[in-house]
Amino acid sequence: MSIEIKASQALDLWRIAIVESVRRDSPDLSARQMALLLSVYLTPAPHTVRGLSEALNISKPAITRALDRLSSLGMVKRKVDEEDRRSVLVQRTVKGSVFLREFGDIIVGAGLESE
Repeated sequence: MSIEIKASQALDLWRIAIVESVRRDSPDLSARQMALLLSVYLTPAPHTVRGLSEALNISKPAITRALDRLSSLGMVKRKVDEEDRRSVLVQRTVKGSVFLREFGDIIVGAGLESE
């Protein structure tokens, strides 16, 4: 599916969605944390710190800091990889799934509002 919109329309859509998210008292995620969360949920597993670092072109320590925040919010969890005990897998949680579903609904609503 392809939708043609101007940059100013895209920015206004994002503004409307962010404002609604703030009004709902949703967790305040940085752009890096949101990018990481979306990557974990919208790209095929398994996810590791190394893999996420490479995919997002962000340092491993920055990924770890973002994961710390997302883990503390219950949006992702870490699990030792049973096949390679040196590696830690990043997994989805129900709370993270609910957050992103609701955020997706906010974006849809923002699109309807901006029409």
